[in-house]
Amino acid sequence: MDDFSGPDLISDLPQSIIETILIQLPIRDAVRTSILSRKWRYKWSTITQLVFDEKCYPNSTDREVVQKSVVEFITRLLFLHQGPIHKFQIVNTSLQTCPAINQWILFLSRNDLKDLDLELGEGEFFRMPSCFFSCEKLTRLELSRCELYPPASFKGFSYLKCLNLHQVLISPEAIESLISSCPLLENLSLSYFDCLALTVRAPNLKYLCLEGEFKEICLVDTPLLVELSVAMYMTDEHMEQSSTCNFVKFLGGVPNLERLVGLIDFTKYLSIGNDLGHLAIMYNNLETIEMYQVSFEDMKEILVVFRLITSSPNLKELHISVWIFGKKNALRILYLVSLNL
Repeated sequence: MDDFSGPDLISDLPQSIIETILIQLPIRDAVRTSILSRKWRYKWSTITQLVFDEKCYPNSTDREVVQKSVVEFITRLLFLHQGPIHKFQIVNTSLQTCPAINQWILFLSRNDLKDLDLELGEGEFFRMPSCFFSCEKLTRLELSRCELYPPASFKGFSYLKCLNLHQVLISPEAIESLISSCPLLENLSLSYFDCLALTVRAPNLKYLCLEGEFKEICLVDTPLLVELSVAMYMTDEHMEQSSTCNFVKFLGGVPNLERLVGLIDFTKYLSIGNDLGHLAIMYNNLETIEMYQVSFEDMKEILVVFRLITSSPNLKELHISVWIFGKKNALRILYLVSLNL
């Protein structure tokens, strides 16, 4: 019989390497390593990345049973955890609002949290507690179905580079203040916002994705923006805005764009205004333009597309989806060489 006794090479690995191994496992499996031996009892307790997804849920169709099990698991895990937690993520869940979440965030705010991702289930929106705004070391924040009410004393997240808000309730003044008070912000995504007039001031912003019913969007201080994706949901009321040119307010201050994607009602929104013919900006770095649902029955929308093309001397790819007589014509134009129009 082979003799398997010998040195325990895995258990004697440096803790940093063991942590690298453990964070690759589903969180429940990482915790279960505590039963391997006395040496492994608490090795999981110092991992800095905690991800809770469908893999940590019990097999049950009873939502209350699932929620109770998950809440107890997360609460106990945080109680036993030692050291900093750099990443905390709850995704793809049916977890509803519960008092325990407030305690979790309070615990995280005291443990050097850098990456927070909360994707809670359908139901009531979760109001983020005031202690959340003291997470000063955040570099990435993703929230879904939450309410944000920054306190008057909140000065922003000085290290935040990525902000993703999906179905988040927040006042227009608060969202603008939040964006402008994150000086290192590079990636911003706002989706499912209603009737929002938004002015973006973010001097280091490089990637911007907007989806929702926006009254107005104005990019005031975004000189480094290289990629922009926008889906508008416009009403007839939006079309009756002032004669100021939306094209200039939106795209007039982003000379370094490299990729532009305009989805629902984007060209319609840009066409509002009476001075579209007076554009001084050139997009010398713009290589890809994608425009969807362009109405070729509206000369102002056609002019928007024409101005974008003629202002982009190094354009390589152009994708256009056209609406004609209310039906979508699957017209796609692809240029694989530079356009000098």
